[in-house]
Amino acid sequence: MPSLRLAPVLALVLVIWAWVPPAAADNVDLALVLAVDVSRSIDEAEYDLQRKGYAAALSDPRVVRAITSGEHGQIALSYFEWSGELSQQLIVDWTVIHDVASAQNFAAQILAAPRPFANRTSIGVAIEYAIGLLGRSPHRATRHVIDVSGDGTNTNGVEPSAMRDAAVEQGVTINGLVINNPNEMPWIPWHTHPPGGLDNYYRENVAGGPGAFVLKVEGFDSFATAIIDKLVREIAQSGATRSVGSAAPETKYPIGNVFTAAARPRM
Repeated sequence: MPSLRLAPVLALVLVIWAWVPPAAADNVDLALVLAVDVSRSIDEAEYDLQRKGYAAALSDPRVVRAITSGEHGQIALSYFEWSGELSQQLIVDWTVIHDVASAQNFAAQILAAPRPFANRTSIGVAIEYAIGLLGRSPHRATRHVIDVSGDGTNTNGVEPSAMRDAAVEQGVTINGLVINNPNEMPWIPWHTHPPGGLDNYYRENVAGGPGAFVLKVEGFDSFATAIIDKLVREIAQSGATRSVGSAAPETKYPIGNVFTAAARPRM
């Protein structure tokens, strides 16, 4: 049973999730929301690497092959950028990706949009916004996943764990991509380098749901390679549910300075 504290949040999510897609909706293997941190701890050079990393990964042959290998041979994808409590900007709305051309078109739209803002870090509100996007997707998906990237802890707005729990209650999986920024913020060093590490913070407060995991990348130079690995894993995942409280052992991946570790699913 959800706690009384989460009751209003869960009620809102239930209303959003009750929205019925139109009869002409596409059947897709996955509805994936890419929720990308563009807070002020990410400078312009890092922002550019992040945008280009997503664009390059989405049209990579390994990602396209994973997309077309599913039962329906296509996924639905949306991409938005976020920072503070009032800062969420949809960059590319729901699009069906089914081949190289549709993937390249999606990537081109990411690159064409200007940076919308650079404010504080509200992971919880970003998850809430992503839940809303899933709720109004016009496509029928076998699985629903929110992919949250970030280089710091939550600094304002609703706690991410509350919205994570609300999403998981609806069968949504949230995966995390943690960017290890070598530069601590002088006035709040714990933001980018919290005790125990940012990847552990994401496992405890952000990631959850069936098959959830957190991937850590050592800086923005390795970002594109990490995104390819992460997207392939998300798209190809069987969706098998782990028991609540269980955690798979850490797995090493031979791609630059990247490693993955399973997150603990939350209910």
